[in-house]
This record gives sequence, structure tokens and C-alpha cells, in this order.
Amino acid sequence: MGCVYGPVPSRRLGQSLGVDPIPFKTCNYNCVYCQLGRTVPMTNERRDFFPPEDILAEVQRALETHAPGEIDYITFVGQGEPLLYAGLGRLIRGIKELTEIPIALITNGSLLFMPTVREEAAAADVVMPTLDAADEETFRRVNRPWPSLHIAEIIEGMVAFREVFQGQLWVEVMLVKGINDSEEVLSGIARALERIRPDQVHLNVPIRPPAEEWVEPPDEEGLIRATAILGEVAPIITPAEGSFGLAEDMPLDEAVVEIIRRHPMREEKVKETLSRFTSGQVHEMLTALERSGQARRRVYRGQVFWEYAGGTFGSSKHRDTL
Repeated sequence: MGCVYGPVPSRRLGQSLGVDPIPFKTCNYNCVYCQLGRTVPMTNERRDFFPPEDILAEVQRALETHAPGEIDYITFVGQGEPLLYAGLGRLIRGIKELTEIPIALITNGSLLFMPTVREEAAAADVVMPTLDAADEETFRRVNRPWPSLHIAEIIEGMVAFREVFQGQLWVEVMLVKGINDSEEVLSGIARALERIRPDQVHLNVPIRPPAEEWVEPPDEEGLIRATAILGEVAPIITPAEGSFGLAEDMPLDEAVVEIIRRHPMREEKVKETLSRFTSGQVHEMLTALERSGQARRRVYRGQVFWEYAGGTFGSSKHRDTL
């Protein structure tokens, strides 16, 4: 498996070339809404999971195979939390030596309380941390973090990062019905955002099958309440449109698995991406992936998705801890 994939359509970054320096589900959060499933096991240890020189070589090869304008951003994101990669700063600086394409970092922001992590992350052009709660109880209900992580310290880390970061800081708030869409919780998030001073605040809702089956997006009233409290600067993010880039140097079925490991895909999007093949050929390939234990078909809110079969998902329709 490679560490570079795409380009894939991003709801905020156009066509994004993904850089994923973290093994599948290596994270210090276990968010109830995660599209990749539960984090089993969790970790909070920073280390170089893959050699940085190998990752930089992959980025170089990807840049050589795409024409100018085909990639809008190079984005650190993927199967886990990129701040856990110990050599993150080296990777960002190394990519900047290869290209002028801007670099984005999508992160849960949990380790920004560490000065060394803030310094590394500040090398990116856009940093997008997550803030789903500002009180400890809600934080543990929705993000289910590593035991030593606490939301007050994480918020302080984001405040300190804003002081040194010269790029664009976009904070994402993922809304889950019945957990963090109340007036009380949203007001707490708003107070934290006033201190963090992000350039943009993005409201988001689960659009792909979540880790826990009971997770649902807020109703219209909840979205209106969130927009009113967090301000007009908080746009509601809608599903992306665009084309998925599949690796051309590997078999088609392997290339599809490379994508769904990081981005579960609606069946319609799979067919659109593979439009050069007949519907029967696509169906045959997906069926083969399912039989081999590499992919799984799943229905969420009336839509059919294809996801990586290695993920662990909750089967209960009722809220639980694990």
C-alpha cells in the first residue's frame, strides 16, 4: 500500500492529492461518526510509521504524472491522525521543495498543545483542525479520545497555534444529532472559537456510514440553530462533486481498495469513476472484492456505499461507549 493517493474531490480543497503517512485507523480519537470505523486499538505515540524519504519519492512520482492544474492542494489526511507522524514537519518542508502547490493539513488538532507539533504544522498553508465540543463531557461522548487528552488543553493548543500560524486556519465542527447540536454545547463551541480566531468555520454533518450505526446528522432545526450560534461565517458543507483519480500503476481492483480505505464511496460514484467499464464489469469487480474480504457493501440513510472491509463498525442502533 502506498502513502500517496488520488487526486480525490474535496469538499473544501477542489482536487486534492492525498498524503497519508499513517497506517489504517492509527488515531488518538475514536469518533462516533468516523467513516473508517472504530479506532482499534488507539494510540497517542508519535513516530515515523513509514520512511519519510519513501513518502517524498511517492509525492514526486505523483506530481510527474499529473499536468499543471490537475491538483489544487496536496493534503495530509487519510486513515488516521497525521499529527502522530513524528516527521510531519520534514515531510511538509520536503514537499514544498518539490512544488508550489499549496499544502493543507486536516487534523483533529489534539496535539497542538505541544510546541514542537505547532511548529511542524505551521509549515502548511492551510490547517483544518476539528472542534466538535468545548466541554469535557461532550468531547468524550463524540470524540472518545485517548484518556490523557482533555478538551481544555486542546483548545489552548489551538489558541497558541493561531498566534504563530500565518496561513489559513479553518476549524471544522462535525454535528451529531442529540450530542453536540444543543444550544448549550454550541454556545460553548462559539466561545472557544472566539478565542481561537479561525479564518473560517465549517459546519459538517455525517454523509458516509459512521463508526456507530446510531449516528445521524442534525435535523433542519439543529442546523439552523448551529448556523445562528456559530455565525454566518460557518457554511454548511455539502458532498463534493468531482472525479476520483485511480492509480494507473496497479490493477484496477487494488486501486479501488486504495481509495475506499480512506474514502468510502457511494456506489453511484464508483460507477462514475469507472465509466470506461460496463455496469456488468463494475458489478463483477465489486462482488469479487466483497467475496475476497477487501470491500464491504453498506447502506446508510438510503444510499449504498462501498467501504474497506478491514474497518470495525458498531452494529447497535443505540448509543453505547464500545
